[in-house]
Amino acid sequence: MWRFISIRLLQAIPVILAVITVTFFLVRVAPGGPFDSEKAVIPEVKAALEAQYRLDLPLYQQYVAYLGDLAQGELGPSFKYPGRSVNELIGAGLPVTAELGLYALFVALCLGGVAGVIAALKPNTPQDYIPMSAAMIGICMPTFLLGPLLVLLFGIHLDWLPVSGWGDIPGDKILPSFTLGAAYAAYIARLGRAGMLEVMSQDYIRTARAKGLPQWQVVIKHALRGGMIPVVSFLGPAFAGLLAGSFVVETIFQIPGLGRFYVQAAFNRDYTMILGTTVFLSTLIVLFNLLSDILAAWMNPRLRAQYGSD
Repeated sequence: MWRFISIRLLQAIPVILAVITVTFFLVRVAPGGPFDSEKAVIPEVKAALEAQYRLDLPLYQQYVAYLGDLAQGELGPSFKYPGRSVNELIGAGLPVTAELGLYALFVALCLGGVAGVIAALKPNTPQDYIPMSAAMIGICMPTFLLGPLLVLLFGIHLDWLPVSGWGDIPGDKILPSFTLGAAYAAYIARLGRAGMLEVMSQDYIRTARAKGLPQWQVVIKHALRGGMIPVVSFLGPAFAGLLAGSFVVETIFQIPGLGRFYVQAAFNRDYTMILGTTVFLSTLIVLFNLLSDILAAWMNPRLRAQYGSD
């Protein structure tokens, strides 16, 4: 198993380095700059600012200097938040984004897991068609469309739930969590159905049924662990995607999380904030992918036997 983990970590290094390199040069070639504004800046002031942030150096020297800072865990100062570093801004926004991601993942697991199991128990029947059709709608409907629809229905017409904020009013976490988790619930439902259908056709399931066990015991005690392996493999990238893709939901519901900093950094041409957030989220995606692979290998007896001798 340690060999398996080591190989995954070694594969992650060039991926993260490629993300850093591509993002670094893309933000530099994009039109505009961090100190461009409607009000003209005095050339001497602009030159001093560029020297302070090392923007007066050749591009390759800026890249090497950034890699050096990154190796020490420093993401650099923010261009648009004077006196604050990118590390501080990420640390301020991450707890809210992580909390939103956890709630959304809980919604996705509850809705998607239950729908997938129900659909797999009676395939090609209305019990299968209805949740899978709902899952397809959830996959096709983007969050920037689902969010306003939920706000219009539950926040304005029915006046049941608040439509903005985070942590100030009871129930203000329901609409953002459901909006963010709905698409992932749809994916989990389809993955869970496929995994359960494969497991339910195995010999040991037929043996359990032949012993006279009730259906719920067959599903919970025998089929669920193997049937949920595809879902477990999906959880790592899903949670990383929830963190990385929360900026739309945070913008719709006015949530002070990491996503809003990212959007503002793109508009402000805040190079270090864009780079720092991208590197941080890319590292999270790689890390959660690794954790999901390890958990899936632990749950799968064949993979455990394969890597257990390493």
